[in-house]
Amino acid sequence: MQTVTAVGHRGDPYRFRENTIDSLRSALDQGADAVEIDVRLTRDGVPVLLHDETLKRLWEHNRPLRALSADEVRGLTATRVPTLEDALGATDGSRVMIDLPGAPGPRAVRRIVDVVHACGAGDRVYYCAGAEAMLAVRAADRSAELALTWTTLAPPRAGLLDAVRPRWLNYRFALVTRALAARVHRDGYLLSAWTPDTRRSLRRLLDAGVDSITTNRIDLLCTLRESDAAGPQRR
Repeated sequence: MQTVTAVGHRGDPYRFRENTIDSLRSALDQGADAVEIDVRLTRDGVPVLLHDETLKRLWEHNRPLRALSADEVRGLTATRVPTLEDALGATDGSRVMIDLPGAPGPRAVRRIVDVVHACGAGDRVYYCAGAEAMLAVRAADRSAELALTWTTLAPPRAGLLDAVRPRWLNYRFALVTRALAARVHRDGYLLSAWTPDTRRSLRRLLDAGVDSITTNRIDLLCTLRESDAAGPQRR
């Protein structure tokens, strides 16, 4: 029986603030196989966990991350925005999917990849983003595991796939059907989906045959997966 990989989206954000150490640890405690994190650079080039361009939504400071040093970020957030190094240390031994929001350039991507390898985490980290960022990761690390994020039903061009060499194709969950899953698998890729959070949407993806689901409701996904493993009478 296929067992879907359960990925905590920014950790376990229904219990703890997203992209914090507490959130990542909670997701793993709930049974996640991996955690997804968003990584951006501070003004002085330190990779930290933040999805947005500013600190406004989560930390109530309307300051662009790119205008702040790592020390300033620590001060404004009471040290609760972890560095990538902190996050990799806190998840030691577990898989980590690094999302690269904002289409970072090659220098920023190189810095992030360098930190991953400096932490000895190259074998458990994989990366997801659109084509531009994935091409930059591939240039920085020929052996990196990549999940190419794709947002239309039209398949990626063959030339792009040859250049990126992804292991995964990463689709928004609403696009995923049994037919899409069959096509992705026929073409030799694994299929990941993001971010379904209801029982109905999670069940639909499990039944469609996806290989990985990234969700904010990691507890619910793990419960459904355990039910499937126990047999149809538990559904």
